[in-house]
Amino acid sequence: MTETTVAATGADTFTVAGQTFSSRLLVGTGKYKDFEETARAIEISGAEIVTVAVRRVNVSDPSQPMLVDYVSPKKYTYLPNTAGCYTADDAVRTLRLAREAGGWDLVKLEVLGDQKTLYPNMPETLKAAEALIRDGFKVMVYCSDDPIQAKMLEDMGCVAIMPLGSLIGSGHGILNPVTIRLIKEQSSVPVLVDAGLGTASDAAAAMELGCDGVLMNTAIAGAKDPLAMALAMKLAVEAGRLAYLAGRMPKKMYADPSSPLAGLI
Repeated sequence: MTETTVAATGADTFTVAGQTFSSRLLVGTGKYKDFEETARAIEISGAEIVTVAVRRVNVSDPSQPMLVDYVSPKKYTYLPNTAGCYTADDAVRTLRLAREAGGWDLVKLEVLGDQKTLYPNMPETLKAAEALIRDGFKVMVYCSDDPIQAKMLEDMGCVAIMPLGSLIGSGHGILNPVTIRLIKEQSSVPVLVDAGLGTASDAAAAMELGCDGVLMNTAIAGAKDPLAMALAMKLAVEAGRLAYLAGRMPKKMYADPSSPLAGLI
């Protein structure tokens, strides 16, 4: 059975840090109107990994509504992230606290440069990644779409590279497909587009580049109908992956008739 046929039957999987997942769509848990909508959107999306901003989402105070009561850690793989951290020290401290609270060692690292762009601060990201890996964390890392920086993070020991498509929450899609493709071609760990996707065609485009998956939050939570968009994203990721495996037709300068010319009357 070919890889394409496997994908078509729904048996296509990807592995990160020794864990195998069927869904290549990872989703965030913020920005929804309430935890009920969060849980329903995640269920419809088919995602198996959910990111949790541990500085913003309650996962440890039982006196307040808790995400774990709606999105079970027994059903989904929680991926604590460092959203809102602007220094390596803050990011490392945040994830150490998350591990103490929930025992999580598979984490998503992001160290932001400023509040206006939320662009990754790469020197601080590299510093934090080194410290976390030394502490035994399995680091999936949000980074710029720079192949050199991405390779440095992989060589350091990060378990997944997550270049931005465009600015977080911008909805602009993938602005630099060439560099995303370069990162994918050089990487031996999963590459997932993280940030900036706005609609289903953006998700499909990421997968058609050969990426192993996509992570999104605002694209679903910020839609007029988040539940419908969750399904759209699920289908887009599946379609884009299958199209990549199928191998698109080559682009040509001139027309090429669909029907063969031989045997014409």
